[in-house]
Amino acid sequence: MAASRSRTSSRSAAGDPEGPVFGRVLLVTGPESLLADRAVAAALERARTESPEVETTEAEAESLDAGRLAEITGGSLFASRRVAVVRRLADLPAELSDQVISLATDPDPDIGVVLVHGGGNKGRGVVDKLKKAGADVVDCQPPKAWELPQFVKAEFRRHGDRVDDEVGQALVQAVGHDLRSLSAAIAQLHSDAEGAITAELVGRYFGGRSEVTSFAVADAVLAGRTNVALEQLRWALATGAAPVLITSALAMNLRGLGKLVTAAGGQRDADLARDVGVPAWKLKTMRAQARGWDQRGLATALTVVARTDADIKGAAEDAGYALERAVLEIVRARRS
Repeated sequence: MAASRSRTSSRSAAGDPEGPVFGRVLLVTGPESLLADRAVAAALERARTESPEVETTEAEAESLDAGRLAEITGGSLFASRRVAVVRRLADLPAELSDQVISLATDPDPDIGVVLVHGGGNKGRGVVDKLKKAGADVVDCQPPKAWELPQFVKAEFRRHGDRVDDEVGQALVQAVGHDLRSLSAAIAQLHSDAEGAITAELVGRYFGGRSEVTSFAVADAVLAGRTNVALEQLRWALATGAAPVLITSALAMNLRGLGKLVTAAGGQRDADLARDVGVPAWKLKTMRAQARGWDQRGLATALTVVARTDADIKGAAEDAGYALERAVLEIVRARRS
């Protein structure tokens, strides 16, 4: 998974967010900081490749005034070309908005400007005006849950490794949805593993992580294995799993099962997996679970999870008791 890239205007000389840096404004926007950092690093690397003597300056938008902004985005006494990176664009002082927008409407051919906005409504007016003015855009949105295994596979390829879908899903379940954590885990596996990287190896490395135990609880609950589910739940809580991770895993698995139960028949596994939001290999487990569920039972179970999640977030006196009660109620919601 990479940040999505879009052209918003033909003003840029390069016409491509991955093209030359000079004489243009590159707007890196969106809340996924790992992808944003990589977009900035890639732009700086392209600038150094094109002009090894380039002078680079980085600044936080909130620390700028008109003079400092003009200085870092103007010509340099020490180099023929310059790149300015301005982070936290949402905190740009309001009086500098027009000055920043003019960087896109009237670019200097020897200056590259990279502006980083973390998403959200703050500073959205400047972002929209920059897009209209011709800034190139790298949109760094968090990947959807079903896209994460593909991010894992792509990240392994960055290290020269190839893994299958099962490894991608296993690592996501073990480490969680944070891209930086996934990237660090992949780097560790690449460095330490001897031979093929398998789902079993992922389990040995990261099997104690809290999120994998949360999904183990959810799988046992949906399969109707009450005693196993309760054992997994108690172990998860004892090893530090946050109660909200367990309700999140239950909700995610129940929603996926609901999509499977209501899916049109006759689909290829690849199409069905995409609709459900899971890798194709996961369908076998879900089909086995689905034999115990109908739409009414799933609706009841989701109501239980929503109530339990609210209880936990409302500082329930005993989160463990609330979760055990939820496990029992969800299992009872299955068809007999």
